[in-house]
Amino acid sequence: MLEEPCEELVVGQPTRWDGSDSQVADFINGICQKIQSTWPDLRIIRVDERFTSSLASDALFRGGMKKSKRQEKGAVDKVAAALILENYLAQR
Repeated sequence: MLEEPCEELVVGQPTRWDGSDSQVADFINGICQKIQSTWPDLRIIRVDERFTSSLASDALFRGGMKKSKRQEKGAVDKVAAALILENYLAQR
């Protein structure tokens, strides 16, 4: 198995419209803390994820995905994760 070093982990920051933490922020923060304690040299980069789910859903619609498939949470989450990463890379 080929292994590559990992220096950064990009994680969505669940934020409400007004900038405050959303309901799942504590859960995500806890996961980040566990990751950081296991890999202390890993930089965890938090990226605002507001609107990524709606943008992902819209992208799936424009791509021709059927409504029943778009309503599956996993499909939207995968595209939203790609949008979060794309946002991070664009800001570098």
